[in-house]
Amino acid sequence: MADLLVRGVEEAVVRALKNRAGEHGRSAEAEHRAILAAALLSPPRRKLADLLASMPDVGCDEDFARQPDRGDSADVFG
Repeated sequence: MADLLVRGVEEAVVRALKNRAGEHGRSAEAEHRAILAAALLSPPRRKLADLLASMPDVGCDEDFARQPDRGDSADVFG
């Protein structure tokens, strides 16, 4: 395993790291490792455009046309 030294970290960031480490019951060093692993080793998030493009093309636009209001007040939760 390699060592990593990070210099010039703002005091507020160090305090936040220590607080977060305490909340998770581990050392600041262990918390730092967990944060780095989560940020760098997790699969990248898919962009919304890519997700939408991957959806199958089903139905016609007419299938989703808005129906005219008939004026009656149907009890949809009844």
